[in-house]
Amino acid sequence: MKKLFVICLAVLISSALFGQGITNSAHDFSASGWNSSGEICITCHTPHNAMAVTDGPLWNHQVTTQTFTLYTSSSLNATDLGQPDGVSKLCLSCHDGSVALDSFGGATGATMITGDALLSNDLSNDHPVSFTYQNSIDNGDTELHPTTASTSMGGTIASDLLSGGKVECSSCHDVHDKFGNSGLLKISNAGSALCLTCHDK
Repeated sequence: MKKLFVICLAVLISSALFGQGITNSAHDFSASGWNSSGEICITCHTPHNAMAVTDGPLWNHQVTTQTFTLYTSSSLNATDLGQPDGVSKLCLSCHDGSVALDSFGGATGATMITGDALLSNDLSNDHPVSFTYQNSIDNGDTELHPTTASTSMGGTIASDLLSGGKVECSSCHDVHDKFGNSGLLKISNAGSALCLTCHDK
């Protein structure tokens, strides 16, 4: 219970400091008919009987087992691009359309994600995820800024955008909407600002 209190307190403080926060965001399911608890955090987190998921603290939502069709391009230099893992797999546990939104707390739900939020298991037209960010220092890729480059968030690419050195869904998106940008983006993409944070051209 103490850990959940700390998580909720951190979310509230973050929302007060940075933006609107999860309340009233696209991830606020507290008023959804399928969430009888009326709680915001419970669809993903729980203080008791959490699942053994390393990338989601006190995780409470069923995790996808889908195999995904991945993005490919002759210009992609990632050497370890494979199936989504880490935090991206948790995001896809709703957004791939194979696991119901209300499949949390050990229940098997029936309410599936729809509309633009539904990515399906075909990620061939989406930015690749779950690969190591390799800039010119690593492999001669001069089209990416170094991980030590500053971001508009106040830190570096490594500290603000990467998860364990990898590009994940959370590199661009903030699930708790602390920043209040369209599309739950960490950095507004006006003028391609988010893209140009990592990409040199």
